[in-house]
Amino acid sequence: MRILLAEDDSVLADGLTRSLRQSGYAIDCVKNGQDADTALSTQEFDLLILDLGLPKLSGLDVLRRLRARGSLLPVLILTAADSIEQRVGGLDAGADDYMAKPFALSELEARVRALTRRGQGGGSTVIRHGPLAYDQVGRSAYIDDQMLDLSARELGLLEILLARTGRLVSKEQLVDHLCEWGEEVSNNAIEVYVHRLRKKIETGGIRIATVRGLGYCLERYSDGARKTAQ
Repeated sequence: MRILLAEDDSVLADGLTRSLRQSGYAIDCVKNGQDADTALSTQEFDLLILDLGLPKLSGLDVLRRLRARGSLLPVLILTAADSIEQRVGGLDAGADDYMAKPFALSELEARVRALTRRGQGGGSTVIRHGPLAYDQVGRSAYIDDQMLDLSARELGLLEILLARTGRLVSKEQLVDHLCEWGEEVSNNAIEVYVHRLRKKIETGGIRIATVRGLGYCLERYSDGARKTAQ
């Protein structure tokens, strides 16, 4: 999951970035509203964490512009503890949730999980694909109830493929969702992540197909494929 964090407090931004990266998210951080608006206009994200008190362009204006473009991107706003007007204004402008500063990182991470789940259509927190089960909240994967030992990058890759089962995902899309600005990630690195994930999940009929020169596709699961694999 790729998150844009718009926060001008460097200490808070660094703390949030470290915490969310440890949970397996790709984080891009901007420190003013103009940069946030530009990023949202030109890049694809799964969640926006938005401080309303941004310089150059207020967070509220960033949010209004985002919604005016028809974007349904989930938005979590950050406000001062005593700023009821800001909270109300943010929710009225189209925010999905808010947190008042100061807050516990564990609560923010829980809100992030809930909003990204809602952005994917809500419903059950567990995605099933044949014998494979992926828990979006716990960020853990199982095959036949046996937990898989997956790295944060492998979990992110699995999440993207599961969300697009049966559809082609290009290497460029994988880079956009898995990596942050400034990271140098080659196509070879993406191939390595896919290879490692394949070794761990391609049992019982689960298959990641390579479309040469284009990308990858998690094929739709069928019981017949599992019998063949066995």
